Amino acid sequence: MKRNALDFWVGLFVVVGFLALLFLALKAGNMSSFSFQETYSVQARFDNIGGLKVRAPVKSAGVVVGRVADISFDDKTYQATALLKLDKRFQFPKDTSAKILTSGLLGEQYIGLEPGGDTAMLADGSRITMTQSAVVLENLIGQFLYNKAADAGAGSGNGSSGSSSAAALPAAGGAK
Repeated sequence: MKRNALDFWVGLFVVVGFLALLFLALKAGNMSSFSFQETYSVQARFDNIGGLKVRAPVKSAGVVVGRVADISFDDKTYQATALLKLDKRFQFPKDTSAKILTSGLLGEQYIGLEPGGDTAMLADGSRITMTQSAVVLENLIGQFLYNKAADAGAGSGNGSSGSSSAAALPAAGGAK
């Protein structure tokens, strides 16, 4: 009898451990939010999606309201099209804007929705027209370095011309 009770508790411990590992695997794979809620599809086009991935969250006011279902490339407009699956219980105005944001400095990217003021709501198959692309850190660093180099080059050229124009002003003032 004691042997059966021990086997039961060991088996239960193994099952709970397996479920914990499954939960961690789903969490790490960004798939832990399996939802059986009804959804509706909305499209958004972006010039640059950065590192946005399928199953990335769609958030509004910090709350997850949906997921990115698919990402494709439109070879006519040369833009990325993100298909968003939004939870039906969250309705957004037609003039809602979407932007690609990053959690923290180097965290995962997600789509942030900012509701507009329109009385008509987005429906299944609608498209969000006001979008803002991802800010790519490498582009920002490159732009910053390029601007610093341009300022350094212009600064050395302006210093000599600035002093000659300053010298010309007192001469003109003295001629009065």
